[in-house]
Amino acid sequence: MFGSVLIANRGEIAVRIIRTLRAMGVRPVAVYSDADRDARHVREADLARRLPGGYLDVEGVVAAALSAGAEAVHPGYGFLAESGGFARRCAEAGLVFVGPPPEAIEAMGDKIRAKATVAAAGVPVVPGGAEPADDLAEAARAIGFPVLIKPSAGGGGKGMVLVRSDAELPEAIASARRTALAAFGDGTLLVERFVTDPRHIEIQVMADAHGNVVHLGERECSLQRRHQKIVEEAPSPLLDAATRARMGAAAVEAARAVGYVGAGTVEFIVQGSGWGADGPGGPPYHFMEMNTRLQVEHPVTEMVAGLDLVELQLRIAAGEPLPFGQDDVRLTGHAVEARVYAEDPARGFLPSGGRVLALREPGEGRAVRVDSGLAEGTVVGGDYDPMLSKVVAWAPDRAGALRALDRALASTAILGVTTNIGFLRGLVTRPEVAAGHLDTGLVERLLREEGPEGGLSGEPLPLDALVAAALLFHSRTERRAGHGDPWDVADGWRIGEHAWTGYRLESQGDAVDVRVRGLAGDAEVDVSGHSLSASLRRHGGDEIAVTLDGTTLRHVVAWDEARGVLWLGRDGRAWPVVRHELGDPGDRVRGGGAADGVVRSPMPGTVLVIKAEVGDRVSAGQPLVVVEAMKMEHSVPAPVDGVVTELPVRIGQSVELDGLLARVEPDGSAP
Repeated sequence: MFGSVLIANRGEIAVRIIRTLRAMGVRPVAVYSDADRDARHVREADLARRLPGGYLDVEGVVAAALSAGAEAVHPGYGFLAESGGFARRCAEAGLVFVGPPPEAIEAMGDKIRAKATVAAAGVPVVPGGAEPADDLAEAARAIGFPVLIKPSAGGGGKGMVLVRSDAELPEAIASARRTALAAFGDGTLLVERFVTDPRHIEIQVMADAHGNVVHLGERECSLQRRHQKIVEEAPSPLLDAATRARMGAAAVEAARAVGYVGAGTVEFIVQGSGWGADGPGGPPYHFMEMNTRLQVEHPVTEMVAGLDLVELQLRIAAGEPLPFGQDDVRLTGHAVEARVYAEDPARGFLPSGGRVLALREPGEGRAVRVDSGLAEGTVVGGDYDPMLSKVVAWAPDRAGALRALDRALASTAILGVTTNIGFLRGLVTRPEVAAGHLDTGLVERLLREEGPEGGLSGEPLPLDALVAAALLFHSRTERRAGHGDPWDVADGWRIGEHAWTGYRLESQGDAVDVRVRGLAGDAEVDVSGHSLSASLRRHGGDEIAVTLDGTTLRHVVAWDEARGVLWLGRDGRAWPVVRHELGDPGDRVRGGGAADGVVRSPMPGTVLVIKAEVGDRVSAGQPLVVVEAMKMEHSVPAPVDGVVTELPVRIGQSVELDGLLARVEPDGSAP
């Protein structure tokens, strides 16, 4: 076994690999970019090397490994994990690449070549076409809409675009190519038939250098948004034992076809409905792609199989044979994983950022596991993928696993960065999910049908959090006023009773006026004319309890002093609250309004494309600027019909959340 391994990655996967290396007695070496100097994986490794060129700097990674005395490099997942060139460079430098041979990476990393390879091995594939054909659009028309345009070199849903009509093709191809070049350095695209009601089911394979290949069952990954996995589970509620065995055998054949070694995942698209669940043969399935690396969702397989896949990767890379055969694989119980992202469901799931001011993660054990790259003080920026952590739960059955996951999410608090935890709780408790009626379009349908008020897109500041915020701001006023000295209270006082103090509190664009009188520990609160008795108690550190008319709820709180924002968290949800002075304009809402023609950035990011010039006449909804953050593009449209009068940004410029992108003079606004 190796004495030292360098981890060529960051975030939660780097921390997770460090955990296994320590358990095996192997020295972990980390690398970091300038943005990650104080990251958790840097602090937890024995040694860390700076990468001036960032994580994708192949020569920098190799030099760091050699200078640190590492014998092997584990790429985690991401770009380097699927780079045959990187695997070759490691071998040239005398380093062991913890992954498959370069030839296998290249055969399966190119989706076009991969489909041809597995089809020759008898594995069914989705009908489609690929470049370098002159006209990808013509191939799409020949297949018939709807189709998927996707990067040949890609993964993780990045750059994948669903196209429902001929009119959508030009922009879909352009957008997919931009993302493919930015994320993978290769703009080659392919087109495939879009399977209706599809389910995304993948098979975990492990292969050693001695010719042994086994599968470890399947993972259901059908809960997706924008082709990005959100919740994964093992086993799938769709498959019976016979179908599982057939798909597992197909995955093993796909791995054998390219001489695979290490951990890999063969992904299938499966017909979710309309095939007759009780009919012969089970659901139809087609090969989609093979990921030649560890998958983000590998913990659910580990929890049902009782195996450490990273340890197996390392032992295989060190030349050891697999310690078991296919007949020895035993899958027990059910596991479900939820991905925690830095994104704002209330703003259309746009990437968010900030500094982690307070952090609570559930305790781990047999039933719950957390893979996280977070620590208090971590700065979440726009340079990397928005995934922050993964919360995983196990139980003897699927219903119990879903309940355990919901409880684990409820005990998670991340303050300072807006996340999707509340959305995840709403999703895993949906009746459709509980019943196992899944497909890759389910989440998008629920969001469309239920809208912002349905609970999945984000929950507005609830009454208890609103009152807690008012009392926290009020307690600061008390301290500044000498604990209730009436001469220091700006609103004055009346003989015989406390005066009312008013606060205008804003959260996620909604402003509410609240009045408080008395002390925070024993107060009367008026919200929209409704009076409540309330009290605030501190429980040490960053925890408080607020009591409303006899009902007590606990919150985690944190102050962002630099931005003047109070954060409150409860039951997995978190809300930022800003206090304005009474008398501020009523239209003080972050992001500006459509009526004034101001165009602001909906997320922190980088200007990728500018589609207008000053003086252009534009229509409401017409794209003006494309902003990119965390490998995601967002087209920002004109809010009104009018003329572009300001365009203060340039391509490549960094912009903040709500930063000014453009201004449109609305038609009819001139005197």
